Amino acid sequence: MSLLTSLIQASTRFQQTLEKRPAASGAEEQKAKGTASAEALQPTGPGDDRFTPSGDLLTDGGKLKPQKLPLADYKQTVGQDLAFIRETLRHKLAEYNLNPSLAVSVNKNDNGKIEVDGNLAEETRNRIEKDLNVNKNFADAFSRLSVNEPTLHFMDNALKLNQAYGVNNSLLDTLISENQQFNGLQDLVHRYDTLRRSAPTDQFNVTANRGAYAFNLNTRA
Repeated sequence: MSLLTSLIQASTRFQQTLEKRPAASGAEEQKAKGTASAEALQPTGPGDDRFTPSGDLLTDGGKLKPQKLPLADYKQTVGQDLAFIRETLRHKLAEYNLNPSLAVSVNKNDNGKIEVDGNLAEETRNRIEKDLNVNKNFADAFSRLSVNEPTLHFMDNALKLNQAYGVNNSLLDTLISENQQFNGLQDLVHRYDTLRRSAPTDQFNVTANRGAYAFNLNTRA
């Protein structure tokens, strides 16, 4: 009977051991999960590349639109007209034996005629104005420049402020189309001109009168 009793007691202890083992495993599993959760919640250091803040991944759509503008292409287009007008005026100064560093300004009057301002004799001024008004290439380039350059100047300044200080310009956001096919320079010029005519000038800090545009040679604008 003592042998039988011993066998029964050994069997009982074995069964109890088997019953306790899953419970212990479950406790260890819960402990492991708790540790993992604590590690997940623990903030990482600035140099820890395992975690990227969601703010760095989610970029505001309004900021993406200006970044897609091919500003360099716009500047190249406007730069061609700037170079042409500058060289034409320099040749005119040389043609009339004027000082090449003479400061002159070119604009259009209310009738759309090109006018020249500067320290010139009246007869020389009239002759240069006549030459420039019959020069179709010059007149066309000046007309393009009078609308393209102010628009480009506005966009360039707005983008610089956006990149430097994170300042968003509501007018710039309105100008840009979600469809890049409609963000050509002339598309933007047209929308800019329409908006600045209809919006209060003090709200966007823009010049409402396009006729005020002038090209300055040998002087700061």
